[in-house]
Amino acid sequence: MKLVLEDIHKSFGSGDNRTEVLKGISCTVESGSICVLLGPSGSGKSTLLNIIGGIETADSGIVSIGDDIMKDMNEKKLSLYRRRHLGYVFQSYNLVPDLTVKENIEVGAYLSDDPMPIDELLNMLGLWEHRNKMPNQLSGGQQQRTSIGRAIIKRPDILLCDEPTGALDYNTSKEILKLIEDINRTCGNTVVIVTHNDAVKNMADRVIKLRDGQIRSDKLNETKISAADLEW
Repeated sequence: MKLVLEDIHKSFGSGDNRTEVLKGISCTVESGSICVLLGPSGSGKSTLLNIIGGIETADSGIVSIGDDIMKDMNEKKLSLYRRRHLGYVFQSYNLVPDLTVKENIEVGAYLSDDPMPIDELLNMLGLWEHRNKMPNQLSGGQQQRTSIGRAIIKRPDILLCDEPTGALDYNTSKEILKLIEDINRTCGNTVVIVTHNDAVKNMADRVIKLRDGQIRSDKLNETKISAADLEW
């Protein structure tokens, strides 16, 4: 599903403490592509991702996904929009500690009228033998795979990934990025990855670099490589 942002502004605070975090962001992410939002801490990339995901509201500007314009939605429609179209993957996993791997993934299935078959997905994620474990019995990579499973089981049109490898070691990070790449290829969903890791840009179709709340460059990647071949 195509994503279009037009002149997005966002500030926090008020009066002398008011800080403009996004200063007129405009870009387009084509349906089925992988887009990396790259920038240092404080550049506004996570705020922008939260606005795309309907978690935060822009002060001005337009976010459109397919034929839907976010600012035209009331709270009920916005909730349905998130439920039907978006999947989220966070750095901190956000798993339910009292549920097994399988049960955590099934939480996402309850949000869909046509979820992916759970057993098929567990195998795809490499989690079948861990399906009955609790989150505290898993490695960081296994927890993130569970988080990804919860996000994609409902077949989201757009997968939003906020520093998905930020808490992982090098080899596990590459495994998670390869998994995200495989999901994009298999399911055809649009993927937006927020990261400060410059190497991740090499697996993307489009790379948008942010600094101080503005886009510094927005380019198609003509030398895209597989996530498995990334090095940093």
